[in-house]
Amino acid sequence: MTRQEREAFLAGLHIGVLSLPDRGRGPLSAPVWYTYEPGGEIVFVTGRSSRKAALLKDGGRVSFVVQAEALPYKYVSVEGPVTGIETADTEADVRPIAHRYLGPENGDAYIEATRDSDPRGEIVVRIQPERWLTVDYAKQFAAS
Repeated sequence: MTRQEREAFLAGLHIGVLSLPDRGRGPLSAPVWYTYEPGGEIVFVTGRSSRKAALLKDGGRVSFVVQAEALPYKYVSVEGPVTGIETADTEADVRPIAHRYLGPENGDAYIEATRDSDPRGEIVVRIQPERWLTVDYAKQFAAS
């Protein structure tokens, strides 16, 4: 993919899979809802008490992948540093992501249903993509 294609694909509506190093074990890979604007950072929200949050507190580098699940298959995988971890604000951070994935009505219902799911609250995490790996099988097999 070109830079513009890979960034547009990452900005599309996909479930991201975050992979984090976990000393003494295999990496933790977990699906997340996220946002991304071309040229910017990947942003997602997770519970402060989650295993993801515990592993993220060490900072460091993570991997993140999104894929198209229908033919022709394509994917974007990035690696980069965690550039920020902050307390999430429901209106500024959580609700926009819920609306992105579920629409306004269902997103608002999701917010209400999960409001107290982590008594310690939620965090917003930022990742700066630095290394990219992309595949677009439509391009690879177009001449076939």
